[in-house]
Amino acid sequence: MRDVTKQYGRGPAAVRALDGVGLDIPPGTFTAVMGPSGSGKSTLLHCAAGLDRPTSGSVLLGGTELADLGEAKLTVLRRHRIGFVFQAFNLLPSLTVEQNITLPLRLDNRPADPAWLRQIVQQVGLTGRLGRWPSQLSGGQQQRVAIARALVTRPEVVFADEPTGALDPDTAEDVLALLRRAVTDLHQTVVMVTHDPQAAAHTDHAVFLADGRIVDGMRAPDADRVREVMTTLRRTA
Repeated sequence: MRDVTKQYGRGPAAVRALDGVGLDIPPGTFTAVMGPSGSGKSTLLHCAAGLDRPTSGSVLLGGTELADLGEAKLTVLRRHRIGFVFQAFNLLPSLTVEQNITLPLRLDNRPADPAWLRQIVQQVGLTGRLGRWPSQLSGGQQQRVAIARALVTRPEVVFADEPTGALDPDTAEDVLALLRRAVTDLHQTVVMVTHDPQAAAHTDHAVFLADGRIVDGMRAPDADRVREVMTTLRRTA
């Protein structure tokens, strides 16, 4: 991201959600995006993932400038090169686990690679559950399905928006360990919005937003140091 600004509305009532954000995400890394409520975290994620267009500035995936793409080409890029994990899982209740996982491929008229599908299913701990319905799964298992769905297209980057926000602490820890393994074992790139210092401790790098700007960064974050930064940001918000 290069000098990215996102503004909603015009005139005195305009809200600037991002204000000159510059950010590089190296391949094969796990990055946490953090900040107080209203700091611009989700807007940053949506602009980086091509779900929303910045008002100004540049967003590049590899060498591709997203602003140069029309909606049809942007949709194709998201299907092929980007995975997204939502807090609310967003599984289709009328599809089985396997059908939910392979949905992005079927929407793109592509067959699933059986070996890759088996590897993902094994990595996320869903072996033996492919024929079940989402209603037959726990919240943690549903989030595992969502992560497998994000990985099945072999994307260049996976964006995760508060992926553990709806989970209990033990289940959240399992899901974070799974995302960590996706980076370490599958060489995936993951960018995760979170408010949880414990979640950030699983990542390689944390960036902190306040009022739409990146105000701090931390390599190899640990929960205590992240908590201190977040406390300071909340006091000054």
